[in-house]
Amino acid sequence: MRLIIATENEGKLREIKHLLRGVKISIVSLCELDKKFHIKENGKTFFENAVKKTKSISLAYKDDLVAGEDSGLEVNFLKGAPGVYSKRYSGKNWTYEKNNLKILKELAGIPYKKRKASFHCCLVLFKAGKLIKKIDGRLNGYIGPEPKGGDGFGYDPIFYIPIYKKTVAQIPLNVKNRLSHRAKAFMKLRKYLTRIKP
Repeated sequence: MRLIIATENEGKLREIKHLLRGVKISIVSLCELDKKFHIKENGKTFFENAVKKTKSISLAYKDDLVAGEDSGLEVNFLKGAPGVYSKRYSGKNWTYEKNNLKILKELAGIPYKKRKASFHCCLVLFKAGKLIKKIDGRLNGYIGPEPKGGDGFGYDPIFYIPIYKKTVAQIPLNVKNRLSHRAKAFMKLRKYLTRIKP
């Protein structure tokens, strides 16, 4: 039995393998499979998209476990937006900078206490087409008044964490990797997988 991670991003796979260190199951990505998958992520929630990524793969590889996730930014004042549209929030010709500027424009004049937000990761684990585990990871904070820091990507420069008095883009990478929504989700998965006999 293997654990297939529903990604073709080798950088992400390395990060996930690090988070799952100690798990006695072989971990592979979609790039290492003999079948190719073209999955349209058009769900209305992170959970729906995570299931879309994962279920069809688990039906094709019934002897393996398959894990997939979807994640993004949710701003309370914007009723959970950008949510599943986080990556392309500023439109067809999106960039990270354009996405950040759109959020800041939408929150212009809104006081700090009403700028609560969270990075949310929904991770699912499937076996033979059946959901066996759903895990959520969150990083809570606020949307700051302007971008700060150069070490992150995406919404990191505008996502402010009060306990550190810094944005995610100002926090050292080793700290961010412990705090992040994705890290929290995969560390919960690691705890679950250590109880499974390979």
